[in-house]
Amino acid sequence: QVQLVESGGGLVQAGGSLRLSCAASGRTFSNYAMGWLRQAPGKEREFVASISWNGGSTYYADAVKGRFTISRDNAKNTVSLQMNSLRPEDTAVYYCASDRTFRAALSERASAYNYWGQGTQVTVSS
Repeated sequence: QVQLVESGGGLVQAGGSLRLSCAASGRTFSNYAMGWLRQAPGKEREFVASISWNGGSTYYADAVKGRFTISRDNAKNTVSLQMNSLRPEDTAVYYCASDRTFRAALSERASAYNYWGQGTQVTVSS
């Protein structure tokens, strides 16, 4: 059974930074793309960023491009999301997710991911 555990959320002022981390276990981490998605109150879950199985490719939502950076360490089975220049509209629960397909191309669709963490709250005050 795959387990994903996020950490690093919290409260930050607008313009500040946070770094989210996700620790994975249960299958060969390095064979699967990973993603971060988020869900704000009253809104649907939305794509934030994804990274390929080997870390060679990344993909970002337009809303975070240039401010967020996704990375992974396959030796440590971790994926991270560095979030800079945070805005109040970034407030949401952030989820780490693992793609369902072996060495798949990057996807922004939530349906592409079949394992999810429990989520970590990020709150950005104005």
